[in-house]
Amino acid sequence: MADSKASFKDKLAQGIGKFAGSRFVRSIIDAGYGVIPFTIVGAIFLILTVLPQAFPIPGFATLYANTLGKFSTMFTVVYNANMGILALIFGGTFTYSYTKIYQAEEKLNVNPLNAVFMFMMAMFITVPQMKMVNGSIQFVQSLKADNIIGGGIAVSASGITRIGSSGLFTAIVMGWLTVQIYRFTIKHNWQIKMPDVVPAGVSNSFSSLIPGLCVALVVVVIDLIFIAMGTDIYNVLYIPFSFVANIANTWWGVLIIFFLIHFLWWFGIHGANIMSSFYTPIALSNMAANVKGAHLFFAGDPANAFIILGGSGATLGMAIWLATRAKSTQLKEIGKVELVPAFFNINEPLLFGLPIVYNVNLFVPFIGAPMVCSMTTYAAFAIGFLPKIIVQQPWPTPVGLGGYIATVSWRGAVVAILNLIIAFLIWYPFIKRYDNKLLKQEEAQKAAEANA
Repeated sequence: MADSKASFKDKLAQGIGKFAGSRFVRSIIDAGYGVIPFTIVGAIFLILTVLPQAFPIPGFATLYANTLGKFSTMFTVVYNANMGILALIFGGTFTYSYTKIYQAEEKLNVNPLNAVFMFMMAMFITVPQMKMVNGSIQFVQSLKADNIIGGGIAVSASGITRIGSSGLFTAIVMGWLTVQIYRFTIKHNWQIKMPDVVPAGVSNSFSSLIPGLCVALVVVVIDLIFIAMGTDIYNVLYIPFSFVANIANTWWGVLIIFFLIHFLWWFGIHGANIMSSFYTPIALSNMAANVKGAHLFFAGDPANAFIILGGSGATLGMAIWLATRAKSTQLKEIGKVELVPAFFNINEPLLFGLPIVYNVNLFVPFIGAPMVCSMTTYAAFAIGFLPKIIVQQPWPTPVGLGGYIATVSWRGAVVAILNLIIAFLIWYPFIKRYDNKLLKQEEAQKAAEANA
């Protein structure tokens, strides 16, 4: 029976590990990291536009209006120059990474930069809104105040609608399709080869001609089929994206996300990387929507701002206790090593050194602490105490400061510190018992060595 359980556990870990190491997931993770600098740049200029909200000090709003406030429109332009083209940034990074992985692992003569250009072409084919009228394709036109469309291109104060956060799912699919078509054509030698004397830049441009033509034809045919059915690629792909986004914004959806992150981590698999490959586009889209007036919970990076304080498992309070109060030599030394990284949401020394991974003694608090913190955060948001997230703070931002930056409010810092205390209270009885257990083992070993 034990062998059967071990076998199941090994197979589960092996299967999940294989998925986590897939080319698609690795590329999505790279894209998630790739957009962070742009979201931070955008966030800096967004904060400049909401300074009166961040510092509700008497007289400050008037001072702001007479100084920095005069340039708020320009600050918004810079924000939109980042978040307004988020689908292009995310999709382009994904396509580049995905192509580069195939280039390295399959030894294909594919050019990641050319793949990005082909992705851009594919993406912009999906941007115009078109309709079938009397058997011919025509651009959708609208001059309504809430729906301005010219030449099929819908625009808003943020810029072209479909290349912003709402187009993230379309960008991922177009990036995947582009890379697969590019890969297929190169593997089957569908390319124009130039003589060796031709400069590399010219040769590369011609080698992408047939793959690019194939990408365009495939996307156009797919889009035409959907247009004939009264819709288009963007709308068809946006339906599942909206469905998953709605789930992520429910309390039970949040619970499932953080349960899976930590359940996978307990098996030694990077649960945050796997789950973020699914929810990152949703969180980015929700954050952009919040800036425009929406009120969505799962936006930006709520995990590192409020929930997994100190790293996966919400271990900051526990790390402080280990370094200062643990009696076991093993735990005390690990606590000293982990103390500083924990303040920056890094806790691999605890995950693999304590260890937490595969440790049945610590399974309950490792899973339970972040799940409880996710619910206290959700509750604070639901009752209106916690403002919506409008900024994606850098993930290593220390506890309290991260919550403040994410919401541009002192209430964000309060919720984060409250969760830090709650998480430690959940951890305390388990880590205390484990400390006593290891202490007895260490004392027994010392006694045995003394009597040897």
